[in-house]
Amino acid sequence: MLYTCLFAGHGTSLRDTLRGGSSDEQLLELIRAVWLARADRYSEQRASLRRASHEERKVEMFYIGG
Repeated sequence: MLYTCLFAGHGTSLRDTLRGGSSDEQLLELIRAVWLARADRYSEQRASLRRASHEERKVEMFYIGG
């Protein structure tokens, strides 16, 4: 499953694409399309609010391997 946000309610299955014999380029295109079409931009919105309020930086999941 491909999730575009830690707070996502659903993801996109990559299983059929992988099992169907798709090329690396086809898999990459699927991932690219899902990413560009995402509506969940929580981290980007939170970062904008933090900059606007000068809130102290909090640890983000990508900093700790999540």
